[in-house]
Amino acid sequence: MKTISLLFIISLFINGVFGDEVKSVSVMEGDSLTLHTNITKIPRDGVILWRFGLQNSLIARINEVAKDISIYDDVLDGRFRDRLQVNDQTGDLTITNITTNHTGLYQIIISGKQISHRFNVTVYALPVPVISSYCPQNSSSNCLLLCSVLNVRDVSLSWYKGNSLLSIISVSDLNIRLSLPLEVEYQDNNTYRCVLNNLITKQTQHLNITHLCQMCSDCVCCCHVSEAVIRLVVSALVGVATVAVLVYDITSSRTKLKKRSQTPSDRH
Repeated sequence: MKTISLLFIISLFINGVFGDEVKSVSVMEGDSLTLHTNITKIPRDGVILWRFGLQNSLIARINEVAKDISIYDDVLDGRFRDRLQVNDQTGDLTITNITTNHTGLYQIIISGKQISHRFNVTVYALPVPVISSYCPQNSSSNCLLLCSVLNVRDVSLSWYKGNSLLSIISVSDLNIRLSLPLEVEYQDNNTYRCVLNNLITKQTQHLNITHLCQMCSDCVCCCHVSEAVIRLVVSALVGVATVAVLVYDITSSRTKLKKRSQTPSDRH
């Protein structure tokens, strides 16, 4: 009987019931995510364990015999605090208001049915791209724009003119800054938009040409004098003024001394 049980457990590993298959799940930051047990009813003598991360930290436990549900949301610096919910019928785990800190490997073990599932969860945080004007040294007569995002991965950044794609750039690994330039005429009446895409969703920023693109006579950017240059000019003016005052003082002092030295001879 023991030999049959041992062979049964070995077959479970071979056939993948405890196997290495991992289900990949993607979700946006701020959404709610439910990980399913794929059972309709917890076994009467069943115990369900939900674990997270490489350290296999226990985050939830259901003991059907004792009719007890325990949620350990203070583990891992409390990243799950007030976010975990467990279905008392199916054992499904729900994470509310999910963040990028919840990215990782989740495992469920159902002892009564000898079942184990694993989920590789990726939480994406997608910011709205920012459009700004910029001034290279060799500035042209057109308006020069830059669409940028910070700290993103597995995304593409695109410029569109109406529904036509103008340019695109992609990044896989975490990038400090992702930027894409665009050059338009000052009086351009077309609609432009910068779009940030990932596997789940997208964020769009529309270009306001009137606001960002002004002619050089009115544009602070094009007629820009840097703060360092302004300080240098002011310092130079102060220096010239100081020298002028010193020269005036020296000249005045010499004139007074000359007059004093001439006074006795004038009396004789």
